[in-house]
Amino acid sequence: MKSITRFFAILHTVYAYGLADLIRLPLKSKFLRFFTHFVPVPRKMRAIPLPERVRMALEHLGPIFVKFGQVLSTRPDVLSPAYAKELAQLQDNVPPFDGAIAIQTIENEFGKAIGEIYAEFDETPVASASIAQVHKAYLFDNNGQKGKKVAVKVLRPNIRKVIEKDLALMKMGANFVQKLLPDGKRLKPREVVAEFDKYLHDEIDLMNEAANAAQIGRQFKDSKLVIVPDVYFDKTSREVLTLEWMDGTPISDIETLKNKGIDLKKLSKAGVEIFFTQVFQNGFFHADMHPGNIFVADDGRYIALDFGIVGSLTDYDKRYLAINFLAFFNRDYKRVATAHIESGWVPEDTRAEELEAAVRTVCEPIFNKPLSQISFGMVLMRLFETSRRFNVEIQPQLVLLQKTMLNIEGLGRQLDPDLDLWATAKPFLTQWMKEQVGLKALWQNIKKEAPDWARILPALPRRLNNALDDDRALFKKELAQLVQTQKRQTQLIGLTLICWLILLGLLIWVSV
Repeated sequence: MKSITRFFAILHTVYAYGLADLIRLPLKSKFLRFFTHFVPVPRKMRAIPLPERVRMALEHLGPIFVKFGQVLSTRPDVLSPAYAKELAQLQDNVPPFDGAIAIQTIENEFGKAIGEIYAEFDETPVASASIAQVHKAYLFDNNGQKGKKVAVKVLRPNIRKVIEKDLALMKMGANFVQKLLPDGKRLKPREVVAEFDKYLHDEIDLMNEAANAAQIGRQFKDSKLVIVPDVYFDKTSREVLTLEWMDGTPISDIETLKNKGIDLKKLSKAGVEIFFTQVFQNGFFHADMHPGNIFVADDGRYIALDFGIVGSLTDYDKRYLAINFLAFFNRDYKRVATAHIESGWVPEDTRAEELEAAVRTVCEPIFNKPLSQISFGMVLMRLFETSRRFNVEIQPQLVLLQKTMLNIEGLGRQLDPDLDLWATAKPFLTQWMKEQVGLKALWQNIKKEAPDWARILPALPRRLNNALDDDRALFKKELAQLVQTQKRQTQLIGLTLICWLILLGLLIWVSV
């Protein structure tokens, strides 16, 4: 019953915000296209651009649809630039839920009273979002007294049920889009919703976020650039996450940072270095680096928060990304095209010269600007837009990467408008590429693969012998089959010849 109510609430929202315009022309069915002309656009919506109406409708439908819009804003292969830009403005403004409910959730998760888990717990949340809210608390020290300050993240009550209900409706909508719109198959709405489904379920499992935080913390242990809070796994579950409390200044508060004597130019360069370290050295990066998730410590180091969304890259992905970036900024468009084909990011039958021409068309206007004004993220976004011509299936990890790059660039240039991102990144990429080729890289790969070789090499003669035996057996079997086939063919030819001889004899006898 609730699902039906929600379905009609969505239909009402579509009408109220004049979203019939969104589907009026592209519908395959002439009957449905004719029918939509009888659905009026409310007067107060007529002067508002359609992309803005879509954003307003998603905000009206609530946090799950807001998150879906945020994900869509990073998919220029699915949306046009106007919609992507508008949906990028969606904000997670959700009122907090009652602190008493948060306490009840914590007590249910650990089977203890709140006073046995934390030395002190503040019922009033310090932050609230669509999935969870955060409370301040204190742990017990070794003497049973009030000890370290911690941040306790608690999932919203019944959030899983809300998510499942809205996802079911999104999946139904995706089926309609795929069947009714001419461009439905290329847009792959079912796959987009499935990707969002996975993303949401990862985010509502706080053990997943705890594991991400722990891994990034290990990678940046004792770093002079970034601080990652410690995770208290004994006070963490699927619905509760306890992290070390971090005091700092929001990175968007430029005036306070200046008053504290923080070197903003140095801070902006450090942000770029942190990002490229995560991507090219670690292959594991924080993929939700918006200003609300980044603080700055008084010693000038970044403080990373909220690890629900991360991206990971294989060595294969990292290699081709580095090749592409270096080729872009050297304007070697042929290498960009061949790298895309080699990496499997475009279909194998793509003609390199056609892709090269498309890349040149995208990149040349960008490179007419000074290098300090060129955006890595925008270069990727423009290339994703050209993917429509070449049937490119944009991989989720690359979409996350592009989104994160745009965030990092925005933050960097907010801190230092003159930040030359390429000047900061090029030495890093060049050095990384040097480490991937040549004798040094060969030796590193040998050491990396040595444990596997120690296991494989002793068994190699036996496996080769078995393979040869298998080949011999297969050869004998095929030879026997061939002999049998030849025998049958010989018998058939002999039988046919006998029949012809008999027939010829009958004809001669009749004629005599």
